[in-house]
Amino acid sequence: MNTTNIQLDRNSFGRLILITVQGTREEVVPIRSFPIAAPDKGISLVGADGHELAWIDCLADLEDVQRNLVEEELANREFVPEISALKAISGFTIPSTWKVDTDRGPFTLVLESEDDIHRISRTMLLISDSNGIHFLVRDLTKLDRDSRKFLDGFL
Repeated sequence: MNTTNIQLDRNSFGRLILITVQGTREEVVPIRSFPIAAPDKGISLVGADGHELAWIDCLADLEDVQRNLVEEELANREFVPEISALKAISGFTIPSTWKVDTDRGPFTLVLESEDDIHRISRTMLLISDSNGIHFLVRDLTKLDRDSRKFLDGFL
């Protein structure tokens, strides 16, 4: 299905519905193909049976109303706070307790292993805490000097 032909709505339960060109209405779930590296590109709309019903090359290609529906649904499903600063760490030995500022507010997380820090790219990290919550450092170079110094002890 072409991105310009995608029509979305919500049903009476608030679930996202794809309206096909034939007029059928099917409940769908948007899934990002590259949630970290390219979050606005390659979105699959998957039906209840797990099969892809539509593909969105780029969210920007959708009309505003359709894009907002997809973005709302993705926000409801995804929880990946983005770290903006490391305020304190209990030490450079594992386990280590970190106090961080994120785009969702302050958090305290526990790092159980150095393997819980995954380098996505040269400047991007994904950090998993002891509860399985993933935290994103989008750009190491944009962190303050103290935050980078804390991270250097683990990288």
